[in-house]
Amino acid sequence: MRKPSFFEKLTGSIAPDSYDDLFESEEPKQASALVHDAKTHHSLEEDVVPEPEEEPVHEGELSVDIYQTPDMIVVKALIAGVSPNSVDISLTRDMITIRGNREEHKETSEENYFYRELYWGAFARTILLPEEVDVDAADATTNHGILVIRLPKINKERKTKLKVKSSA
Repeated sequence: MRKPSFFEKLTGSIAPDSYDDLFESEEPKQASALVHDAKTHHSLEEDVVPEPEEEPVHEGELSVDIYQTPDMIVVKALIAGVSPNSVDISLTRDMITIRGNREEHKETSEENYFYRELYWGAFARTILLPEEVDVDAADATTNHGILVIRLPKINKERKTKLKVKSSA
């Protein structure tokens, strides 16, 4: 079977519950090893208890533009339809993760749609940064549905002189 394209995942043109239909997988092989017990010998198959299946969590991948200036790295992402308060940004010196959820407001039933290309639901994106950044000086703003994150670079060339203080 074919793998969904990045665009199909991003726009949601393939329903998340049909992702499983796109992949063929082999059935897992069951263990047939014998377990030694002081009194009896029995196979692992007898002890296997089926675990309840968890509903897989499907997240769209957030599209971003990333560029640098001499002093900072700038990350831009389209988050139209998402409240700025519901966007979660986690930042370390070398990595940023942006998470959110675009909630769909149903106006009609599924059968009345001609096209379904907009992505609704949870999204996330983790990016390894090309340089270390100052996490304390970073800021994020939104304007017309565009999230702009400014990450000041750490100046590794910067030098300072320390004065030695006498404790006596």
